Amino acid sequence: MPIEEANALRSSRLAALQAECAELWGGWPAAITLEIGCGHGHFLTAYAQTNPAEHCLGVDLLADRVARARKKARRAGRANLAFFHADAALLLEALPPAVRLQRIFVLFPDPWPKRRHHKNRILQAPFLQQLAGRALPGALLCFRTDFEPYFREVESLLSNHPAWRPEQAPWPFEFETVFQSRAETHHSLVARCTAPAP
Repeated sequence: MPIEEANALRSSRLAALQAECAELWGGWPAAITLEIGCGHGHFLTAYAQTNPAEHCLGVDLLADRVARARKKARRAGRANLAFFHADAALLLEALPPAVRLQRIFVLFPDPWPKRRHHKNRILQAPFLQQLAGRALPGALLCFRTDFEPYFREVESLLSNHPAWRPEQAPWPFEFETVFQSRAETHHSLVARCTAPAP
């Protein structure tokens, strides 16, 4: 795709997301919990039901997953829960300026195990910086994977990132995802945002 066409497509998608977000935030608070790669919405729906005072937003790249997640949200009758079909980085850009992240879940993302595909991994330094720019001071990033090399890479990235600090904190909410049920073992990491609010 020519770069001009790609830029036009991105601008169009960003404008559509901004409109969706503006409509949602007519009744939502500024502080939210975000799940990146929400899949069919099992985890975030359970989290929203258990934490009714928190407003929870899930995002996934696959439209069919988001459609199923939205059905779960409707069946659960949760006014504090919404799902978006979008690239996570673009959604962060589309959120209203005042919106801040108080908790972020990244559960069993695609580990892209082949070295030549590592560039596709969601948790990389630029994206961590983008998350920090949207996070409240003290916000938690909760990462879980069944692929130990990816876990070690993220652990190192967070340990050396100026905006995040891994800490020995309890996992904030246990609910077995589909991927977790299939994994023989998994690794969990909680990091706190140390950057001041922009």
